[in-house]
Amino acid sequence: MNQLLPCAGATKSGRCPKTVLTSQDRTLIVTDKATGHSVRVAPARLYHYDHDGVQGLAALDPDGLVLLDLPGDWHPPHLRDFALKAAIPLEDARGHAAEETRAVLAARAPGWQRVRGLPLPSMAKWRKPVGICVAVAGVALMAYLASLGMWTAWRGLSSIGRLILDLLDAKWLVVAFSPVLLLLRPASVRAHRWRTKRGTVLGPPGGPCLSTKSGSRLQIVHGNEVTANLRLGENPGQAFSLLLYHYDGLTGLLVLDRFGRSLHHLPGRWSPEETDRFARRHALMLAVHRVSREEYLTLTKDSKNATP
Repeated sequence: MNQLLPCAGATKSGRCPKTVLTSQDRTLIVTDKATGHSVRVAPARLYHYDHDGVQGLAALDPDGLVLLDLPGDWHPPHLRDFALKAAIPLEDARGHAAEETRAVLAARAPGWQRVRGLPLPSMAKWRKPVGICVAVAGVALMAYLASLGMWTAWRGLSSIGRLILDLLDAKWLVVAFSPVLLLLRPASVRAHRWRTKRGTVLGPPGGPCLSTKSGSRLQIVHGNEVTANLRLGENPGQAFSLLLYHYDGLTGLLVLDRFGRSLHHLPGRWSPEETDRFARRHALMLAVHRVSREEYLTLTKDSKNATP
């Protein structure tokens, strides 16, 4: 049987996915052993990528749209043998520019899926209440130690706590040893929502979100990283307008220049009302369209950059 498994996680510290690839008559069968989910596709080619510290394999349709995204470290010699036996062309894009790779991965086919091969967090619903309880206990302990003048003991406890968190991979409990996060996180979220209502930012608190810098540049931030820094203006290559698109169940946001060329692609759901407020505040044109496949291909495949 022609079969392939990843050898490591998608990131340097990530867990190895329990994803199994098999092939049959140029059909790719992907099984997620962690969840039991299975999917079959007939890709035109496989796309082996490595960008921004993230590795993976994508199955592309004849137009180059992503049918499946399979995060993980796929051993190149084994992957080449698998692709050869499956009679599916393989493109090694690990040396491509990060902007080019991100643009490819953001151009999704209708019904696309990302198969992570990792178990669902069974304790997800308990994390927040447990984290809050532990954080409150941490605040009380810090106050008690401070009242006794035992700051050295608190610093020692914090160091031990961080070591335990690293060993147990339970970093969501870090609020216990940095209680100030319990107060800062909700405040940060509320501040972001207030800025969103005023139209100064667009997008969720963790990103990707849009904002401007000095009134002359449009920045796209994901986490703590600025993934794009575009000059605002009417010249070619400068951010001039936004396009909210709908295509066969897919939605997303495109940053365009004055001549309709895509500068950045952000697939996903974006609020039309919030997008309109942001565009008005920063003097950007805004259009909301249901696009054809040809238009979708032109806009996404020719995009200069993207946030998959």
